[in-house]
Amino acid sequence: MKDADSLDLPTAWRLRILNPKKARRAAVLILFGTADDHLAPGHPATAPADLDLLLVQRADSLNNHPGQVAFPGGAIDPGDADERAAALREAQEETGLEPSGVEVLCALPEVGLPYSNFLVTPVLGWWLLPTPVGVVDEGESAQVFRAPVRDLLNPANRRTVAFQRGGSTGLSPGFVLPEATVWGFTGMLLSSLFDALGWTEPWDESLVIPPP
Repeated sequence: MKDADSLDLPTAWRLRILNPKKARRAAVLILFGTADDHLAPGHPATAPADLDLLLVQRADSLNNHPGQVAFPGGAIDPGDADERAAALREAQEETGLEPSGVEVLCALPEVGLPYSNFLVTPVLGWWLLPTPVGVVDEGESAQVFRAPVRDLLNPANRRTVAFQRGGSTGLSPGFVLPEATVWGFTGMLLSSLFDALGWTEPWDESLVIPPP
């Protein structure tokens, strides 16, 4: 992976600017690990195709973004030391991962999420010592899964998702996976991150689908 501190994230990464005095703050964990089923024993992860990402599908009963795929994360609590601590705590609560096995690489620039009035700090991590993960609270999550990066980058799995909000149509990068379709806020973050890392393969943005 490119050095996280050298990422040249585009202006679009910020999506929209919110009033920091009125917005709530949150953090999400963008956690890369080794796609073990793709590698020979002892082979190190040296290319995007060797990696996977930890994702959570939110429960349909939630008020905000029900059913959407997301990175583990949530609101920053007063007891959290910083955004990195918040992302690790939320990831543990949602997926059961062991935070001590995660190497935090860096905190990326805040992203505005107007729909729920959150300023979100994406925290980039490497899963140095993976532990079993799964749904901890069925009221919060429908499923927890590790998505191979090779599948996310595959042009055959890329789509543009057209959604309605506030009487207007919005467009989001989408990733069609066997488990679920990634779109919306998470799709935008993934697409911007892959662009910044230089991993994106050309894909047909004219292939438009509705939200799943």
